[in-house]
Amino acid sequence: MALLARNDKFHEASAEAVANIEAPLITCEAVIAESCYLLRNIPGAPEAILENVIQGIFQIPFQLSREAAGVRTVLRKYQDHAIDLADACLIHLANEFQTGDILTVDGDFRVYRWARNRAFHILPEE
Repeated sequence: MALLARNDKFHEASAEAVANIEAPLITCEAVIAESCYLLRNIPGAPEAILENVIQGIFQIPFQLSREAAGVRTVLRKYQDHAIDLADACLIHLANEFQTGDILTVDGDFRVYRWARNRAFHILPEE
């Protein structure tokens, strides 16, 4: 959201972080849907998100129907943090791809862990 919302306080740091990351970026449909919803009032933002999917910048190697049991495990682990589906899917993806690098301004990822108890490396860095 911060990347496309120029008035967001994290916009500049997010844009700089993305400029230093090599595409593709791995994500899931829950994140795409949530982003399109949150940015629906910014003209062209949902379309820009989908254009990144079309161009292969955002890749979605995740299918919830195949990964539902693993995502459910993550949801249960963090049920006291009111975790949402998109965050649970991203944690599951971190485990699957064996990386804790994540582009987010969501502070919950300071609490969440991947690979049992490994902290995420959050971009943009503060």
